[in-house]
Amino acid sequence: MPAAAFFDLDRTLIASSSSLALAGPFHERGLIGRRQLLKAQLAQAVLAHVGAPRGREGQATDSAIAILKGRPAELLREIVSDAWLTVLKPLVYREAVELAAAHAADGRSVFVVSAALQEIGDCVAKELGLDGALGSRAETRDGRFTGRIERRLLGQGKADAVLEFAASERLDLSASVAYSDSHTDLPFLEAVGSAFAVNPDRRLGRIAADRGWPVRKFSARAFAAE
Repeated sequence: MPAAAFFDLDRTLIASSSSLALAGPFHERGLIGRRQLLKAQLAQAVLAHVGAPRGREGQATDSAIAILKGRPAELLREIVSDAWLTVLKPLVYREAVELAAAHAADGRSVFVVSAALQEIGDCVAKELGLDGALGSRAETRDGRFTGRIERRLLGQGKADAVLEFAASERLDLSASVAYSDSHTDLPFLEAVGSAFAVNPDRRLGRIAADRGWPVRKFSARAFAAE
């Protein structure tokens, strides 16, 4: 059975929250006002220095889908695609790209696994030449967002998605690896044979030390802003 490498997205594969990073494009399209934009920018700064406040993980995803309620599902794919070059690509860690390439060279499939919306993960995976993505899925009805999340990849939900995906794709999780920055991803990290803590928050740093998990520090950017 083949193995895989799974990368969390926010603060692991990229240097910030993908959902918060899209506040600028949302503002440019008139979906949010200046006050909401400034709040998102402040939240990004807090996230960069101390991580997500306890109990507020996934809040950016909830906010994004609430803003998109009633709008065509295709709109989010369009926004993310348009924002790739100037917003998301400059946030990608060089170390993550190099590791993904090394895993691919070793015969592992490489996937993004994120609490961010599926459309964001799909874009990042496609643009980086990865094998696919698992993300939170927003509910749609008649081709429009309802404002609800029907699948949330947070905590145990992320691990369950990986387990289900591995079963359907016949992947050997015991020979697979996973990377994440957050203690909320503990079930996800425990689902594979080899776990790595990347720029870990304090709690994950302690867990990694107790369990002997390697800790990686990502800092360099793979791409300059274009």
